Amino acid sequence: MTTRITQTLGETENPAARKALMDVDAIEALLRDAARQGVTYSYSELMLLLGIRFTRPKMRSLCKVLDAIDLRGNAQGEPELACLVVREGDNLPGQGWWVGRTDFVGEYESHAARKYLKDVQSAAFAYWKSR
Repeated sequence: MTTRITQTLGETENPAARKALMDVDAIEALLRDAARQGVTYSYSELMLLLGIRFTRPKMRSLCKVLDAIDLRGNAQGEPELACLVVREGDNLPGQGWWVGRTDFVGEYESHAARKYLKDVQSAAFAYWKSR
């Protein structure tokens, strides 16, 4: 996974930004804390917490880390955390979060999608508040 993230960031990226975007444990810890507090982050807010300026290539790298966090959590029976990272404009995860899902079928920006997201986020909030 680190190789794919590094390739997305490119060789000219600031080494500190590269390190922050590849720190899966630190990003996961931020998301667990968000879940305990019952809050979400926009992509840019999460990147600012990591000390990184928002750019689309960096956001794509962050999304790969979010996928890895959810895969690891799923293997441990934990609810997903990537659902807590949303776009500022509409408070929905980006299209990548929706693609490939087998538990939701429909338009990504519909009322049904918002209800589904709320349910997934509520499961994360409830799980992490008790830990």
